[in-house]
Amino acid sequence: MVGSDGLTAAVKKEIDAALKAHGLIKVRVQSDDRPGREAMFQALADELGAAPIQHIGKLLVLWRPVPEKEKKVNEDRMPGPRDVKVLKNSARYGQRPEVKTLRVLGNQRLTPGGTVKRAKPKKQQSAKKRAQG
Repeated sequence: MVGSDGLTAAVKKEIDAALKAHGLIKVRVQSDDRPGREAMFQALADELGAAPIQHIGKLLVLWRPVPEKEKKVNEDRMPGPRDVKVLKNSARYGQRPEVKTLRVLGNQRLTPGGTVKRAKPKKQQSAKKRAQG
């Protein structure tokens, strides 16, 4: 919202931050001077590298593509927990099997029998074997 002070540096900074976050924004201007609002609209579009979309009354609509965010890839990250459904035969024969939902953490595995076991730790190698291959 542009107040009675007009287009200040703080207002431009906030509009730039909103364009980075959302891409398409609406800016309300309190001025009654239509040619002044049009000039402000073009000035904002030129200075911020945005496309002027629409100017209806005291509302200005600006658009700028949202920049791609870099995703940090952590090589040491383990997979997160997952829920697994397991069928277990009933203790009494002839009954329907029970469906149990188990939570398997990243360092665990599910055996064919339906029990949860910890993953085997990586076998340590000597410095000599690591250097060889």
